[in-house]
Amino acid sequence: MQQLFRVVADKDIENNNRQHDYTYIERETQNRLDGNGKTKSTEVKTFEILEIYGEPVQRLIEKEEKPLDAKEAAKEEEKIQKIIDKRKNESEDDRRKREEKQEKEREDGRKFVREVADAYNFHLVGTELVGGREAWVIDGEPRPGFEPHMKESKFLSKFHGRVWIDKGDLQLAKLDLEAIDTVSVGWVLARIHKGTRMMLEQTRVNDEVWLPRHVTFKIDARVALLKGYKIDGEQEYRDYKKFRTSAKIVDIGKVQEQK
Repeated sequence: MQQLFRVVADKDIENNNRQHDYTYIERETQNRLDGNGKTKSTEVKTFEILEIYGEPVQRLIEKEEKPLDAKEAAKEEEKIQKIIDKRKNESEDDRRKREEKQEKEREDGRKFVREVADAYNFHLVGTELVGGREAWVIDGEPRPGFEPHMKESKFLSKFHGRVWIDKGDLQLAKLDLEAIDTVSVGWVLARIHKGTRMMLEQTRVNDEVWLPRHVTFKIDARVALLKGYKIDGEQEYRDYKKFRTSAKIVDIGKVQEQK
């Protein structure tokens, strides 16, 4: 199991590199809950995720299932145009620093994914179909004595979960993660409470990459001494389109392939 997850971790790193080649639509539903877990209010937003100079950028396109009005739409276009202008006028030194920072973040991400493989004891439960494809079902529990090498990894012992690994591609097809203890995050003393839960389902696109299809979440948290947050909701992803690296940005949110 440990060796399998090291292979899956490496596959996930390769997959993550290909994910950046795609644009898509993301629809997010967020419910604010009262102390009894009942919905107080619901907010629905739909975003177009663009790729601008190598970075994913959200553009809000709908609120509460309705297109933005003219004023809101113009504000979003202005936001995108500012990003484009900033990148177009970027100095060589600033560009180099930005790319070095991005590469460091990617490398930290690669280290963290590999660390996950060492942080748990894994147990094969069986096999199931996920999206019509056969997957191994594996439970993971924190491994006693695990010593994290990254500060982010110290939180791993606070979670357990179940994963579904696609047999053919050795990719993560599904993940169900739950906090089994309170997690304190950062100097502001944000606390994620026991019972916070997230489930991710992925789908195979273009026979080359695995991308998110559906995420559900339930969050019970508190920031410092402020009022607690109880939220649940979901994120749905669709309309994946490959963004060619040879593309050139020519206007707000538009791309044109170079000949």
